Amino acid sequence: MSTVSPAGPDYDVIVVGAGYSGLYLLHQLRSRGRSARVLEAADGVGGTWYWNRYPGARCDIESVEYAFSFSEELDKDWRWNERYSAQPDILAYLNTVADTFDLRRDIQLNTTVSSACYDEAAHRWRLVTQHGERLSGQFCVMATGCLSKPKTPDIARLDSFAGPTYYTSSWPHQGVDFTGQRVGVIGTGSSGVQAIPLIAEQAAHLHVFQRTANYIVPAHNHQLTDEDQSQEELAARRSNALDCPLGVAFEPGELNQVPAMELTAEQREAEFERLWRRGGLTMMLAFPDLLLEGEANEAAAAFLRKKIKEKVRDPAVAEILTPKGFPVGSKRLCVDTNYYETFNRNNVTLVDLAATPIDRVTPAGVHTSAVEIELDALVMATGFDAMTGALAAVDIRGRGGVALNQAWAEGPRTYLGLSVAGFPNLFTVTGPGSPSVLSNMRLSIEQHVQWISDCIEYLSEHRIVSIEATDEAQESWVAHAAEVAAPTVYPRGASWYTGTNVPGKPRVFMPYIGGVPAYREACEKVAAEGYRGFALTPA
Repeated sequence: MSTVSPAGPDYDVIVVGAGYSGLYLLHQLRSRGRSARVLEAADGVGGTWYWNRYPGARCDIESVEYAFSFSEELDKDWRWNERYSAQPDILAYLNTVADTFDLRRDIQLNTTVSSACYDEAAHRWRLVTQHGERLSGQFCVMATGCLSKPKTPDIARLDSFAGPTYYTSSWPHQGVDFTGQRVGVIGTGSSGVQAIPLIAEQAAHLHVFQRTANYIVPAHNHQLTDEDQSQEELAARRSNALDCPLGVAFEPGELNQVPAMELTAEQREAEFERLWRRGGLTMMLAFPDLLLEGEANEAAAAFLRKKIKEKVRDPAVAEILTPKGFPVGSKRLCVDTNYYETFNRNNVTLVDLAATPIDRVTPAGVHTSAVEIELDALVMATGFDAMTGALAAVDIRGRGGVALNQAWAEGPRTYLGLSVAGFPNLFTVTGPGSPSVLSNMRLSIEQHVQWISDCIEYLSEHRIVSIEATDEAQESWVAHAAEVAAPTVYPRGASWYTGTNVPGKPRVFMPYIGGVPAYREACEKVAAEGYRGFALTPA
């Protein structure tokens, strides 16, 4: 039997996190007459978009497809400025959502959840905050986000640097002026790729410390017109996105269904060029066999390597910026604006950590195996403990007091990315085992929130006090997800997809690669069959 804390205020549902997931879930629950409390660590709503305020921070999904689809009123009242909106616009949008639907009165800010323990006798979750406050709810939903727990950089003597150190994941709200400064940026993933061009415009000199070169495609960002976000355009895009594996809009028939190697070299090149000019993550859907290891993936890699050489004037620098040793897609594809062009500037130096790794940080700067580079400011774009990090930060205990971190000691195991065996009445939004980070997150969040809300409604109508994934259903889903991923390039890369960016974290490919339509169909089938694969406890 679990040991639980005395109950405090009691709710139907307690939600942890007030980003996209938490806001929409609160709206859904309230519209169905459920009492809910959202607990948020920050002093404002927005989740990822509250914290990540670094220069150039923006979404890699087009703005009009990143907007909630549940409200015509919201669609009519809000206008996006750019094709790929910057962080301030997205945060303003989420604040507008909170105000439009009067969500703030049920959101508790500046509240970090220390522990969540399941009370088996009462069929309720007992939560304790960092201030010792106790709350309880029949259901607990972790809406903590996939990229919300910063990864601690493994760099010797990092704290010894005498100048200011900034993290892209917790950027100062007042911004930073790098004018006249010698700046070092460590990390060239998505955050670094977005921040580096803008920091270079300010800094007297910028050193970019690159351990691994990434595959990068252009955003081709531009201003949006009213026609771009008319009701008709939004409806068409949302409808098309439902049938796309990534959950993004394509015109009917636009996706190429012919394997790459069945075309001539000229035809392949033309298709790659078309999607390059289109911009964004859609490059990954150029051919149905592109994400399988082999000739099609290598053709995409060759195309992207050629683009680097066209953009970067110094052949030696272009060679360092060229990815090596992993297939296209096995690491997160980055979407950029002027990233490669930045290395043509006289005030930018690329430091190849593969050749001269960082030995330590000193009070004066960064000491590599070759030289000490003196700096005035240091920027850490070192990424996240993805998918599981935010969940691991809370002491979550299910049946028998078993900790989630113990249950996941060899990697995360879920049923549909929504539920964990041994943890009744606990739901995860876009958790491991769901499309989440391999999809349009807004679409996947909406699908999960609607499924969870419908499930809670079903349980209430049928007087069921708890729902829990069975071990058999969970193991079957884990095996299916692994089987679907196995032929693809995704498990091949040493990336945050597999947890290999965090020392000591089990190497497991965490998202579900089967695609948004197939995943949605699986979830709907489970619900239609009375929540097959779940153990239901009647009142």
